[in-house]
Amino acid sequence: MKNVEKIDNNKFKLTFPVDAKRFNEGLDYSFNKNQKHFNIKGFRKGKVPRHIVEKTYGPEILFDDAFNFVLQDAYALAADESGLEIVSRPEIDVVSASKEDGVVFTAVVYTKPEVKVSDYKGLVCEKPSTSVNKDDVEAFLNREREKHSRINKVTDRAVKNGDLVNIDFEGFIDGVAFEGGKGENYDLEIGSKTFIDNFEDQIIGKNIGEEFEVNVTFPENYGKEELSSKPAMFKVKLNEIKEKILPELTDEFVQDTTEFETLKDYKKDIKSKLTAAKKSEADKKMKEELLEALIEKMEADIPEAMIELEIDNKINEFRNGIAAQGLSLQAYLNYMGQSIENMREAYRIISEKQVKGRLALEAVAEAEKIKVSEKEIDAELNRIAETYHIDREKLDSIFDEKEKQNIIKDLKTQKALDFLVKHSVQPSAE
Repeated sequence: MKNVEKIDNNKFKLTFPVDAKRFNEGLDYSFNKNQKHFNIKGFRKGKVPRHIVEKTYGPEILFDDAFNFVLQDAYALAADESGLEIVSRPEIDVVSASKEDGVVFTAVVYTKPEVKVSDYKGLVCEKPSTSVNKDDVEAFLNREREKHSRINKVTDRAVKNGDLVNIDFEGFIDGVAFEGGKGENYDLEIGSKTFIDNFEDQIIGKNIGEEFEVNVTFPENYGKEELSSKPAMFKVKLNEIKEKILPELTDEFVQDTTEFETLKDYKKDIKSKLTAAKKSEADKKMKEELLEALIEKMEADIPEAMIELEIDNKINEFRNGIAAQGLSLQAYLNYMGQSIENMREAYRIISEKQVKGRLALEAVAEAEKIKVSEKEIDAELNRIAETYHIDREKLDSIFDEKEKQNIIKDLKTQKALDFLVKHSVQPSAE
C-alpha cells in the first residue's frame, strides 16, 4: 500500500508501509546492536535474552534502531514509485508500529517547482577583451625571471624599490605602543604593499644600521576597529638590504628553464596560452552575466527546503574535504570561532543563486528540446574517471541509472548555457 497526498504547492505526503517480516529483521538488528547495554537482575550484562528485554521494557525499546534499519530502503522505494521529482530531504513520521503488523511511515517532501522563463534569446552581455599584447607577454616573462632570480646582499648603497629588507619596528599611537605593532628581523619586499599606507616608500633611501621614524594612517576599514583611521608612528631600524638579480632573457635562459630552444618560440607559446586563458575567463564571465539575467526573467515558487538541501550538500562537501586533512567540522568551527548556523548563512546566497540558475537552465533546455547524445555522455564519464583517477569500468559499475540521469541533466544545463551565449547580444565597443 502506498499513498501520495498533495498538501500544498510542491509539497506532498507519502504514506508507505514496511511489513511485519521486514520490521522484525529490523528488531533483530536493533537487539544485536544494543544487547551489550541491557542490564537486568539475574543475567550477566550483555547476555539478556531478547524476550526478557521485551517483557521488561516493552518491545518499543528496540523500535528506534529498527526504524532506522528499514527506513532507507522503504523510503527510496516509495519515492521512486511516487513518480515525484523530489528536491528535498524527507520529513519522516511514524504513523503506527508493532511486531505483528509492521510499520507505517509518512514522509513530507517537496518537489521540483514549475519554472517559467521567457525572452531568454537575445540576452545582453558584455564580451570581455581576449587580446594579448606585448606587455602581457613581458609581464609573464618577468614573473618567470622572478622565480629564477638570485639574491645578493647589498652593503654599498641605500634601499631602493624592489629590494628585500630586514627590519625591526614598533608602532605607537599617541605615543603609546599598540598590540601587534612590533616585529623583529622582519623580512619585507619594498613595493609589495605588504604594509599599510606608504610605509614601504619611507624606507627607500635609508641605509643599513639607520634608525628612523615612519608615519602612516591606518585605513578606515582596517581589521582592528581600535586602529581604524588612526595615525601611527613606527620606530624602524634597518638591519639588512638584499637585491634580486634577475636572469637575462636569452635563448640560454629559455633552454635552461623550459622545453623551448629559443626566446621567440617561448614568447609565441606564452601568447597562445595567455590568449586561451583570457578566452576561458571571458567565456566564464559572459556565462555568469547571462545566467544572472536569465534568473531575473525566471518565474518559480522555489521551496525553501530545496535551498536548505543545497546548503547541506555544500557543508557535507566541506566536511569531507577537511576530514581528508584529519580535521572534524566541529573542530574547524571552534578554531574559527564560528557556529554551524553562521556557516549555513554564509552558504545561503550562493546556494540560492545556484538552485535558481540550475532550475532556469533546465527550463531553457526543456523549452529548446536540448538533447544529449550517448557520445557526449561517454565523454563526460571519461572525464570524471580521469579527474578522480578511477578506472572507467569501475566507474560504470558504481554509477547507477539515477546517477547517469544526473549527468545527463548537468550536460543539458551546460548546453543550455552555451545556447544562451550563442543567442546573446554583445554591445559593440564604443
